Parts: sequence; C-alpha cells; structure tokens
Amino acid sequence: MNRRIFVKGAAAGICTLPITSALSFSTVTKKIQKMPEWLDTLVKQNDIGVEAIRKLQIKDAANPAYGGLMDAFDIVNPHTTSALIQAGGNAISSSNSRFFQSPELLADMDLAALYLVKTQHADGTIDLLSTNFHSTPDTGFLVKRLATAYTLIQKSGTKGSEKMLANLETFLIRGGNALSVGGIHTPNHRWVVCAALARLNSLWPDPKYVARAEEWLGEHIDMDEDGQYNEKSTFIYSSLTDRLLITIANGFNKPELLDNVRKNLDMTMFYVHPNGEIVTDASGRQDKALIGTLENYYYPYRYMALKDQNGGYAAMCQMIEKTAGLKIGGFLDYYLADQTLWKDLPAPKPLPVNYVKTYPNSGLVRIRRGNWDSTLIANNPTWFTFMKGNAVLQGVRLASSFFGKGQFQSEQIVEQGKTWELTQTLEGPYYQPYPKDFIAKDGDWEKMPRLFRPVSEVQTLETKILISETDNGMQIEIQTSGTERVPLALELIFRPGGTFTGLTQIEKAKDSWLLKEGTGSYSLNGDTISFGPGIGLHKNIALRGALPPVEAPTVFLTGFTPFKHIIRFS
Repeated sequence: MNRRIFVKGAAAGICTLPITSALSFSTVTKKIQKMPEWLDTLVKQNDIGVEAIRKLQIKDAANPAYGGLMDAFDIVNPHTTSALIQAGGNAISSSNSRFFQSPELLADMDLAALYLVKTQHADGTIDLLSTNFHSTPDTGFLVKRLATAYTLIQKSGTKGSEKMLANLETFLIRGGNALSVGGIHTPNHRWVVCAALARLNSLWPDPKYVARAEEWLGEHIDMDEDGQYNEKSTFIYSSLTDRLLITIANGFNKPELLDNVRKNLDMTMFYVHPNGEIVTDASGRQDKALIGTLENYYYPYRYMALKDQNGGYAAMCQMIEKTAGLKIGGFLDYYLADQTLWKDLPAPKPLPVNYVKTYPNSGLVRIRRGNWDSTLIANNPTWFTFMKGNAVLQGVRLASSFFGKGQFQSEQIVEQGKTWELTQTLEGPYYQPYPKDFIAKDGDWEKMPRLFRPVSEVQTLETKILISETDNGMQIEIQTSGTERVPLALELIFRPGGTFTGLTQIEKAKDSWLLKEGTGSYSLNGDTISFGPGIGLHKNIALRGALPPVEAPTVFLTGFTPFKHIIRFS
C-alpha cells in the first residue's frame, strides 16, 4: 500500500472505531516480518484517535460514571467506553506506537474496564442507549472486539496489565453467559453472537459456547442465489457478516462458511461505482441509499485474497486503499491480531468495469461502462441512478397527483430484450352508500369501513417506464394511459456541489430547477452528465401524495397524462 495515499487523507482520518462491527482472528503465532509501511501508518493514525478519545473519559472519582466515556451527546455509555480499550489495545501492543506499553494509557483502560463491569447487568448484557436495553446482540458486538483487545494487551508485555486484564476478563465472561442464552433481533445478530462465542472459546474454552453457536448455525446462513445476505445491507451488514463468518470459520473449524464469504465478495465486485462508492440502493437497513466507500470490506477481501491467492480480491484491496484510504484503520485490530495479513497481496487481476448484471433477489440491475454506471431498482420510489465519474445523478422519481397515491414504484424489473420495464397500475374509486343492513346506528364512520362499500366511477392510471442503453449512456421512456389531465412530475435528484446549465430555477423552491426544453447538464470536478430533452408544462412540483422533496439539487420535468416522453443521460 502506498503511504502517500494515507497521508493525503490524514486531515479527515481520525481513527473512528466501528464498535458495532466484529473482526476475525487467527491463532497464528509465527512472526512473519516487520510491520509493513501501510500498517505502520494506520498505527500512527490510531494514536491520534487514542489521544482524542481519552479526553472523553470521566476522571472525577466522585462521579457515578467514573471511568466511562461520553458520546457526542455527552451520554456516558458502554460503546464509547469500550472504544478506548479497543483503540488502546491497538496502541499499547504496537512497538511503533507512541503509547507502546504505556502505563498511563493502561490505567485509563483499566478505569474503562471497571466502568463496563459496573454498568453490566446481572445477566451479563449491556445497553445500547439509543434503542436496545439488556441487549444480547449489542453485548456480542462489544465482546467480539474486546476479546481481541484482551489478546493484544496480553501479548504486549505491558507492565501491570494483569490487573486490567482481570477486570476485562470479568466483563467478557459475564458477557459470555448472556451470549450463551440470550436472544436477537436481526439476521446478522446470530452471527455476531456466534463470532463473539468463538473468540471467547479461544480464550476460555467452554462447551456452552460451542453448543449455543451450533444452535444458531443450525438455522443456516441467510444467503440468496445472488450472493447477498437477507438484509441486503451492502455498506454495513453484508461486510459485517463476511467478517463474522471468517471469525466463526476459524474459531469453530468450519471452513465451509468461507464459501458464503466468497460468494458475497464476488457479487460485491459488481456493486462498485466508478468513483469507488458502494451501491446501497437495495438495502433493507439504515444504509439504504447511503453514500459510502468500501472500507468495511477491506479485511475480508485481504483475508480471502491471501488465503485463496485471488488476484481479483487483491485488486479490490488496492481499489479500496485508493478510494477509502485511512478509513480502513477502523479495523486495525484485525490486522494486528493476525500477522498473516501482513504478507504482500497476490498479483492483481483487472476488475470488472464493463458489464450488465441482474440481481433478481435484490430487485437490482447494474450496468457499467468504464467511467459511467447506472442502477435500476425495484420496490423503491427511487428507481434509477446514473453516475459519471464525480458527477452523480443519485436518483430519479416520478409522481402524479392521482388520488394522493401517485408515487411511482414498480414491484419488479422485467427484462424485455435490451430493455428493462417497470410498471405500476393504480385505481381511484369513489364509494357508494353503506349496505343498509349494516349501517352503524350511532353514525360512526369508522364502523363503516370502505372495504364493504360498493365502488363506482373507478379511475385508473397505468404507468410504464422503459429503460435501455444508448451508445454513450442510458435512456428512460415514460408512458401513461388511463385517466387524463393528471399532473405529474419527474424528479432528477443530483448530488450537491455541482453546477447546472440549460435550466430555469423554480421560484420559492429551494434547489429546484425546471428543464423546459432542450438539454441540461450537471458538472462536478471535471465530469459532466448531460440530460434531456426537457418538458415543462406546469410548475407544480409538490404534488399531493408525492414524497417530500429531497434536500439536494433537483431538476423537474412536468406534464399531464396521457404522458409520453423520452429523456436520455450521457
């Protein structure tokens, strides 16, 4: 890894440790080589994070939260507190860290461990104060990372570490009791628990850890034929699950689990935008449509690249190094705990940059042609994106004022030759008097539901969207039939920061523009998306029943049904 890549991003790279993640661990003890330069850079960056996070610790012994750390809302909590132990474990065990074997840092870490023990419930769980209380999965997230910190501190040879490790062991063993019996909320929580149990079992073998992990693993891994996990959370939970499965495979000798990791990594290679961001549009979790790079995948790609001598995975590592840079430092403990990761990557192979890939289980179609790409999305009001280098059309939406329910969304994407078809059929009925024998005597409207009323004057609106490739981009054709004179508006939602040409700004509407005719353009950092022709038959962009506007520069095309229009992007 090129050191200059990291130095370039240093200003924004204070090591944020993703506490809600879990890493893998190898029991390899053989010393391989001197710490590589890229890892040395991450250790130095971790030092900056340690220095910053220590300032958040409560040092007043009279304070009930003594030893704990505050979050951004000044709430002392187990997660921020455990971050000090995690980051401190990285530093105190690295000979190139300025905190190597630091007694002062060790003392702070010991206070943090004591706070964790004090706030831990009798059943061994902790609270995630933003939402989950007496939470087994959140306990698992902490135990997983802190078990690795325990190992790093133990191997560091830091004078006086026995006392701190004893306190940390108390927290971990109690946590293991909770993990051996407690429940979960989401699919990935099962693997969080199993991975934490694997790490505990490597430190303090216990049949109950193995038995509980086998119970969860008996449900099988939630992977579809596309290579995606149930939550389809490409930025957060898919990469998390990859890391967890590596941990479980190693800890419980289940190498077959690595096949799931391989399938997901293979799929993810086609979920990369030209600028190195990850496609998140089909996610079923909080990262849906989130802008993010692939730092969360660096560890599984590096681990599997070295294990399989896979040049494609090695190329993904190199791409992530360039586009995410210092952000991979959030998983520093992964790299410190397993020195096999210090080896040079195998020779890279070219990454896919010219393809059409369909993922039916995710309702997604991916088209990439060199420096531009497009994503088609089913079951989503944002059903099209187009990126060209730095210029990003981050979403297209269509809405009409049809009975307050005219936001377009297609249940599926149907491939018709070289065209993809999205459709929606809406009905707008009127309701007749309630059946006489069932009229509520007190006249309560709620006791006479529409479901049982005869309907009449039923209006319909059918919308069909045809999407296809052109020589240098994409084309969208919109067709409607049915009820006439329904106002509609097409939204082109761009990423903030660029400049437009060829548009008319809409008065009294923030960051809203109308493309009345001809071609418009959007430019950012040397890249330009051209789009058109336009149509602007009205200025009503806040249609009843449509989703609220996105806080981003938005270009509107407007008209009335029956509507037929083609717009091209290049």
